[in-house]
Amino acid sequence: MKKVLFSLILMLASVQLFAQDNSIEMADRLRENGKIYVVVICVTIILIGLLLYLFSLDRRLKKIEKEKSI
Repeated sequence: MKKVLFSLILMLASVQLFAQDNSIEMADRLRENGKIYVVVICVTIILIGLLLYLFSLDRRLKKIEKEKSI
């Protein structure tokens, strides 16, 4: 069963590789217009926000765990 699942995953990954030709044109157009930098900045801001949220959540959980253990 594992071999069948692994083979299916590999076949799906190879199909995904053929679909990348269309996305290159879009990336080229974004790069030509200078809009790719806006996309990169937006993704970076979102990732930084998620990381800050996770770190603050971790600190709160550690504080609650310390209070429970006392």
